[in-house]
Amino acid sequence: MITVSDNAKEKLAILRAEEKRDESYFVRVGVAGGGCSGLTYVLDFDNEMKADDKIFEDKGIKIVCDKKSFLYLVGTELEFTDGLNGKGFAFNNPNASRTCGCGESFAV
Repeated sequence: MITVSDNAKEKLAILRAEEKRDESYFVRVGVAGGGCSGLTYVLDFDNEMKADDKIFEDKGIKIVCDKKSFLYLVGTELEFTDGLNGKGFAFNNPNASRTCGCGESFAV
């Protein structure tokens, strides 16, 4: 399962409203090759399901992830921070063996 923190839930609701995305849109998370550690996180709104998608819901947020990415993201929590050390979404991924300094890429 992929979960969402309370802060991420609030920020996603704000972004959905600002971008005028209706309830047909869900949060798509995934993994792509690249970054300084080998794999990068993908996060966006989407409204088109794919054949191999896995669907989760946490705190009223619908989260969709393709099957391949799920292998890397199982157990991950999506977080949002806006403190002095940085602002933005972060993936708290228990499967990552190392991450880069910016937190946008990882290795397993």
